[in-house]
Amino acid sequence: MKISCSALAALMMLCSLAGCKKKVESTDIIAKKPVIVKPVGTKKMGDYSQSHKIEWLGSTYTVGIRFAADTSLPTVLDGNQKYYDNKITLRITRKDGSEFFNRTFTKGDFAAYIGENYKKNGALTGIVYDRTEGDMLFFAASVGSPDKSSDDFIPLVLKLSRFGEVSISKDTQLDTGGSAAEGGSEIDAAEAEGM
Repeated sequence: MKISCSALAALMMLCSLAGCKKKVESTDIIAKKPVIVKPVGTKKMGDYSQSHKIEWLGSTYTVGIRFAADTSLPTVLDGNQKYYDNKITLRITRKDGSEFFNRTFTKGDFAAYIGENYKKNGALTGIVYDRTEGDMLFFAASVGSPDKSSDDFIPLVLKLSRFGEVSISKDTQLDTGGSAAEGGSEIDAAEAEGM
């Protein structure tokens, strides 16, 4: 029993000495690895094409629109992100397949109708068929932010005559959900013109 008590006492003394041992301090510094922000390359808005048939001047025409980024044009900047500017080809063919109109538009075609900021940092964001009116075809066009989620743009009107002549103007009509020609009230159309 003496042996076991002295062994127990020795063990307790050894444990107490181990507990009092001075902690070794590490000279290692733990730091988070810095996150390297990789610059995102120049983005494209996304290429697409569409076509549909319209009735105009007593005949059927096919309106085709092809939207594509153009790497030969100067890039535009939206915040810190660079984008390629776009070109849009408008091609209209007759019922027999012959070509009535074919032209590629860039932002430069609309330069007289947009401010300096849009000339520098805006992109051609779209041309879409709107309507026929008499011997004219109407298209809605826009120049603005290349970010698809943005609603920052200048609305424009592109008119095409039966002779293939193009005229461009700012869209001054307020989109109120319907015009007099589409069944909306004439008051809405007059109010929109006054704005």
